[in-house]
Amino acid sequence: MNAMQEQLFWELRKTQIELERSLKNKQKDDWMIPILKDELADITAAIQKIEDGNFGQCETSGEPLPEYLLKIMPTIRTSKDSDDLETYYRKPIISAFF
Repeated sequence: MNAMQEQLFWELRKTQIELERSLKNKQKDDWMIPILKDELADITAAIQKIEDGNFGQCETSGEPLPEYLLKIMPTIRTSKDSDDLETYYRKPIISAFF
């Protein structure tokens, strides 16, 4: 485990604990529960990858994912996810002021 992975591991672990605590305190019919569970599953998978030594590898191609992407989104699974992320953050063409 390199220094970046160690830092991400502890950040992910902290977030995992916070999510588990939040889920424990939520009402059963709370609309946030599925979202929190999905996020917890992603974080748990990323932690497992770090522990197994395959963190940062694309799940479909096996190629290494760019380090800057791992720092932004340590739960990223494939290189396609980065394309989706880029689309999500793209500014709209039409301004809200027109």
